[in-house]
Amino acid sequence: MTDPTAGGLGTPRKDPPDPAAPACAGRRERGGEEPREDTAPPAQPSSPLTLESTPESVAAARAYARDMVAFLAPELSPERMSDVELVVSELVTNAVRYGTEPGDSLLVVVEAGVDRLRIEVHDPVRRTPRPRPESARRERGRGLVVLNALTRWGTDDRPLGKVVWAEIRW
Repeated sequence: MTDPTAGGLGTPRKDPPDPAAPACAGRRERGGEEPREDTAPPAQPSSPLTLESTPESVAAARAYARDMVAFLAPELSPERMSDVELVVSELVTNAVRYGTEPGDSLLVVVEAGVDRLRIEVHDPVRRTPRPRPESARRERGRGLVVLNALTRWGTDDRPLGKVVWAEIRW
């Protein structure tokens, strides 16, 4: 039996390269991962996602939602994926602006059902979102109009704050 640590000092022994192996064998793709020949499904992203209450968290929440949808509903069309990203952006932006104080965290959950995708954003403030009157002078305040157009949405109380949720039907 051969000793796998014959290279000395606990270092595993390396066999000489196989001359029949392709030239790219052993090379790593961008990101440091080995090239994959198989088509294994992606690993499930961790859920839910906890984020700091900062404007940068909006982009992180969109990336999380894309990963979750790729895992839970890989057949979703690019147009519907754009809707998902827009809804996540609106929910998280509202939570950062109106549902948290500096130093607070928020929680993002993405779940898929048979006929819908549900996005939840949990924050520590009980004040519920309310539509603002239309104004040509104000540049903000249209997020709930977007939610009304793309989703069925609502709020639920929780012991320390609220959950704002939106459902996108397939």
